[in-house]
Amino acid sequence: MQNNLQIIVSGKVQGVFFRKCTMQKANELNLKGFVANQKDGSVKIIACGEAENLDALILWCNTGSPGSLVEKVEVKKSDTGSNYKKFEISWF
Repeated sequence: MQNNLQIIVSGKVQGVFFRKCTMQKANELNLKGFVANQKDGSVKIIACGEAENLDALILWCNTGSPGSLVEKVEVKKSDTGSNYKKFEISWF
């Protein structure tokens, strides 16, 4: 069963290849969706996939990329995500 989640990661997560590493991890886990920097300095992730793969992504987000310093990971169900054909970095 496919699940859709929104994950907001706060801390030192911009300028440390967090988005690139998130995309690599999501592709490894066969997830669809996107990752994008937010104006407040956080990173937003919309991910769609199997529950166990989403759990693995959440676990990864708590550590993040080398050089990042994750302070907070917020997770909630999302109504979006099912329409994505792949996982990508978004530039909005």
